[in-house]
Amino acid sequence: MKPACPIQRVRTDAFTVPTDAPESDGTVAWDSTTMVTVRVDAGGCSGLGYTYGHRAVAVVIADSLAPLARGRDAFDTAALHGEAVAALRNIGHPGLGAMAVSALDVALWDLKARLLQVSLPDLLGTARERVPVYGSGGFTSYDDVQLSTQLSGWIEQGIDRVKMKIGREPGRDAARVNAARAAIGSTPGLMVDANGAYDRGQALALAPQFGAAGVDWFEEPLSSDDLPGLRLLRDRLPAGMELAAGEYGWDVHYFLRMLAAGAVDVLQVDATRCGGYSGFLQAAALARAHHVPLSAHCAPALHAPVCAALPELRHVEYFHDHVCLEALAFDGAAPLRGGMLVPDRACPGHGLTLREQDLAAYRV
Repeated sequence: MKPACPIQRVRTDAFTVPTDAPESDGTVAWDSTTMVTVRVDAGGCSGLGYTYGHRAVAVVIADSLAPLARGRDAFDTAALHGEAVAALRNIGHPGLGAMAVSALDVALWDLKARLLQVSLPDLLGTARERVPVYGSGGFTSYDDVQLSTQLSGWIEQGIDRVKMKIGREPGRDAARVNAARAAIGSTPGLMVDANGAYDRGQALALAPQFGAAGVDWFEEPLSSDDLPGLRLLRDRLPAGMELAAGEYGWDVHYFLRMLAAGAVDVLQVDATRCGGYSGFLQAAALARAHHVPLSAHCAPALHAPVCAALPELRHVEYFHDHVCLEALAFDGAAPLRGGMLVPDRACPGHGLTLREQDLAAYRV
């Protein structure tokens, strides 16, 4: 019988790191990214989790989740996940609360794997050695030269698909998409992301123009709260163009509603928002049951190990801001080889180690 391994300490920090330039998408502009980390200690090992969100997430973890976890068996990941969600009922689970649960859950899974001295892919059941990605950025704040340089740079690294932001100036979007296609050539996949900036009429009018440029992925053309509208768009998109959404899902019920509505061709899931690895695996099971492929949203260092255990995975978003920040924040992130991420199965857990000294100046 396995002896209990009580959790001794839970630590949380927040770091705000400037982006390399001002950035925007169809609805929001920003110049920094905040990462909230959680470290959970038990049995001589430390598990690491993180999310991207406001520094207030760290307060939720410290005040509401850390007391819940201390003293509990580190192997009780399912029980702790459920209890963490329940503990946030009155202060609010969606949004900041879900991000807090996500960071803690990732740390608990990492801790479990480290205690067992196995990699996270091996703990979950490895399905693939290499994880496909697509390059993501192409911000609406970029001029055509910046846009072309970034997208073509990913192609030169061996990545065969790239995504750009649209929606801030709808009248310019078709021209920007054409410039992107000219920059990457005719073969690579070209994807667009409106972040819910269009209304139904705008999306219907622009989709054929994007299709003429070879766009085969239209992400969040409308607000993801408009499930009937997404279904309408999905039914009317040009042949060969997929509709994707789901990145703002906070729990498994969100994904169930989206899938039941027939609103997407590809379900996007973000383990930093949807309840960590536990919530991510629940969403993946739902997607598989609905015969819909899954794509992991952002945080490539966090997603690569869990996605190595998913046979139905489409790809992971290799998002510019997170790639830069994770290179600063961690040792042990899966390297990019031949346009794919390759998790290290010889390293226990997800393999990430926090570079505290390098992040110290960014602590908030």
